[in-house]
Amino acid sequence: MDDGFDIDVTDLKAMLDSSEPVTILDVRSPMEFDIAHLEGSLLIPMQELPTRLAELPKEKLIIVLCHHGGRSARAVAFLRSQSFDNTRNLAGGIDAWSAEIDPALPQY
Repeated sequence: MDDGFDIDVTDLKAMLDSSEPVTILDVRSPMEFDIAHLEGSLLIPMQELPTRLAELPKEKLIIVLCHHGGRSARAVAFLRSQSFDNTRNLAGGIDAWSAEIDPALPQY
């Protein structure tokens, strides 16, 4: 069942394959981002998010990811409280992406 909060990696992959307009927001640290990230994603570490909201498009779907989905879930809740209503959490984070979609992407 789609709860409107989470999106799974297979649904995100389908969106990317169809060139659906989406912003991928990575809220991990720069060190984590350097290990593995999705091509074209925007890095705004969790602690910088409140001061960098102007960098995010309110008119586009924003998929937020972290390592496993915890930080990104908190980020989605924060973004929605700031009127970014079109945001979703990537369930399982970059770890699930690596395990299910792109095994060449390093896991850590």
